[in-house]
Amino acid sequence: MAEFDAKYCLDVFERLIGVDSTTGQFEKIQDLCCKITDEIGFPYTVTHKGGVIVDLGGEGDPLLVSAHLDDIGLMVRHVNSDGTLNVCPVGGLYPFYCVTENVRIETFEGKIFTGSVCRIPNSIHVTEEELRTVLPDFRTNVCVVLDEDVKSAEDVKKLGIDTGDYVALEPRFRVEKGYIKSRFVDDKACAAVLFTIMKAMKEQGFMPERKIYFYFAMYEEIGHGTVFMPDDVKDYIAVDIAPLGPQQNSDERKVSIFAKDSRFPYHRSLTLELKRTAEEAGVDYVTDIFTPHYGTDGDASVVAGYDIRHAAIGPGTLNSHGYERTHVEGLKNTFSLLAAYIGL
Repeated sequence: MAEFDAKYCLDVFERLIGVDSTTGQFEKIQDLCCKITDEIGFPYTVTHKGGVIVDLGGEGDPLLVSAHLDDIGLMVRHVNSDGTLNVCPVGGLYPFYCVTENVRIETFEGKIFTGSVCRIPNSIHVTEEELRTVLPDFRTNVCVVLDEDVKSAEDVKKLGIDTGDYVALEPRFRVEKGYIKSRFVDDKACAAVLFTIMKAMKEQGFMPERKIYFYFAMYEEIGHGTVFMPDDVKDYIAVDIAPLGPQQNSDERKVSIFAKDSRFPYHRSLTLELKRTAEEAGVDYVTDIFTPHYGTDGDASVVAGYDIRHAAIGPGTLNSHGYERTHVEGLKNTFSLLAAYIGL
């Protein structure tokens, strides 16, 4: 079995999270995806709406494996009269998971400004009772404060900031004793695993027996990342995070094989093939079910009408859609399962 290059995987992950890519803000992360693919040396195509499909070779019975490069984030909804920004979420971002976070605002013209997410009111010394008892809500008591000398909506608009501008959260990447702490483990860590597979294939001169595509999608967080795919695909494996929580089997050091999510079960026979592959290869895995608020791009492809078997795997991940955490061993086991399944 191919050896997992942990250093390369983490280096690529750090490169990916260094590019802001709230869903819809895809151009820069797509360019980086193409650059990394060129560095490894595989051909690819870029989809019209945004997404990169890499051709890894092989003949017949095509397998598509995906990971997504879009992140959850915020968008400017309204410029307030005091120069703060009213924001709304893009994807499943809850206000309690981003209050006090540093952010970058990108205008339609490409200018970048910094700021932070604040409560209204925001001082425990002045308004303790309200801060303790009232939940944060984007509509009423959460705003973005700019790192600019602005006092009015007119001041802000003179900078070029307006409704529709993207607001990206600071990732805050760290590795401590093998634990990877960062925003956007979902799903850039899994994308880094796919790039690590590609690197191992190229270094070994590996040619798969069946045709394989890797698909780096850009719209998973809002539900339509892979509603388009090559027409010849027969099987589809989504690589995405496996959230931890009560009554969950997932573990940060293991790879999860998904049996079902909040939409419907994954294809029984393909899921069984992955389980048997994990057992034969000695991969540390669990099976798990994710409800009530979870889905992958594989679901979107089935709903779009593709006649495919679909499955999903991924590393156990703590604090999903917040300041997430997984472990290098979880990424390694995800790599090992996928490598074993394609015969690498």
